Amino acid sequence: MSLHYFKKMLAGLSMFACSSLFAAPLVVDVTGIQSYGEIGDSDNTVLTYSVGANSVITGISYNVNLTAFSPSYLSELALLFSGSDEFGDGVYFTPGFDDQSPGTGSYSDSADLVALGLSFAVGADGILRLEFAEDYDDFAGADGQWNFGTITFEIDGYVPPVDPGTPGTPGEVPEPASALLMAAGLGMLGYGRRRRATKAAKPAIR
Repeated sequence: MSLHYFKKMLAGLSMFACSSLFAAPLVVDVTGIQSYGEIGDSDNTVLTYSVGANSVITGISYNVNLTAFSPSYLSELALLFSGSDEFGDGVYFTPGFDDQSPGTGSYSDSADLVALGLSFAVGADGILRLEFAEDYDDFAGADGQWNFGTITFEIDGYVPPVDPGTPGTPGEVPEPASALLMAAGLGMLGYGRRRRATKAAKPAIR
């Protein structure tokens, strides 16, 4: 093997190692997805993506158009993204959190989940689970629809341990980009079932 070839091989392996630390962003097209009921409703749309074992979800950006069917509110259309266990770590996200009315609205923003203290690691199976839900189930059938748009997840890969006897660590978190605060529309999973007597204004974080 020539020295030149050996150097090229080392360079290629180095690039592969670097790329394995940082997973590419995951872009999810939400066009036509409907939200039916609260988390766990059998009619809700659930999507799963393999993002790498123990990878960390570090950021989110979105540009979506939603419709809430009366009497449902735009603030009630929600997305729970978590590991494969929806009752583990995750984030409950409501893009139209401030719109307490039915109708159609467009929303776009981004958030650094690390800076907000909302980043989390998926499990050893590497599955990122998305459940499109409704904050309050107003009636039978879909309460709202994600008309079109995309949601992008920033993902850092898992760095395996050098010593097999020690645990690995999440991938290095890149320098956070300037992002508008979306904390009011984000909340750590840990939601509790609650009843609502009237359609009063509700906090978006639980």
